[in-house]
Amino acid sequence: MSLKFTNWGATLVSFVLPDKNGKLIDIVLGYDTIKQYKNDTTYFGAIVGRVANRIKGAQFKLNGHTYKLVPNEGKNMLHGGPKGYADVVWEVTKYQNKGHKPHIVFSYHSFDGEEGFPGEILVTVRYTLLADNQVTVVMKAKNIGNKATPVNIANHAYWNLGGHNSGDILSEKIQIFASNYTPVDNDLIPTGKIEAVKGTPFDFLKPEAIGSRTRQLPKGYDINYALDGVHGGKIRKAAVLQDEKSGIEMELSTNAPGLQFYTGNMIKDVKGKAGFVYKAHAALCLETQWYPDYVNQPDFPQSIVEPRKNYKHVMLYKFSSH
Repeated sequence: MSLKFTNWGATLVSFVLPDKNGKLIDIVLGYDTIKQYKNDTTYFGAIVGRVANRIKGAQFKLNGHTYKLVPNEGKNMLHGGPKGYADVVWEVTKYQNKGHKPHIVFSYHSFDGEEGFPGEILVTVRYTLLADNQVTVVMKAKNIGNKATPVNIANHAYWNLGGHNSGDILSEKIQIFASNYTPVDNDLIPTGKIEAVKGTPFDFLKPEAIGSRTRQLPKGYDINYALDGVHGGKIRKAAVLQDEKSGIEMELSTNAPGLQFYTGNMIKDVKGKAGFVYKAHAALCLETQWYPDYVNQPDFPQSIVEPRKNYKHVMLYKFSSH
């Protein structure tokens, strides 16, 4: 197993591992050049923040103050704004590519007022290769300023377990360990309700082909799941993804309360690695997170980091092939 990165957006560029026949395949979407990443609007492989996903009206109230953010999706903010963490240069502060637990650590100093967010924070993202084809992604932030701030850092890798150049992911099977989801309005902003997946196209409590409900959801999925189990430090299983042709299975666990399941609906003839053209549903994202727009939804799980306090978001991937 081998991973490649760029410090632009602390981005995962490639993820190569053997399929069931021993053939090495790259299972994430990406580009060949930094210029392509700088012009990217899909967040291929990037770390997104300070607050991932959508914030309604690009504003929120905290401790009696209204903070106006920089919108970048109509009147709303997406993934931290036009100059979010996906669009800045990170510093590589640790790197070990041999021996026990190979790892890389990216660091970023996020200043008070960046894209409108209050508070000064130091952010680190650590990727570590463990034994038995496991990978951890640990996203941390330390508030070194004097203002409380929302923090919701997410990993925006696009997965295709058949290979980045193998076509769409509609035949892959997915299981999502969530009995509930957060319905959205036409701008993909949660309504504030939390509803059961049972009897809806969002029910993946048992493994199902992603494309099995295209008649009900012709555009695909872009929805947040309220993961089962208590969050807040405890890591539990979020999803399992399987590709029958390659035989590769990916199991994802996290300590975050939510999971954004996105099926690459907006990918339109994007020229990617080795010149391969990615189309709609060429890959999917499994973004563990705090719920979208939680800063404006007091009943949702909250991630507000007070001065001198810390944030920690953990993802654990387990890969197998059979």
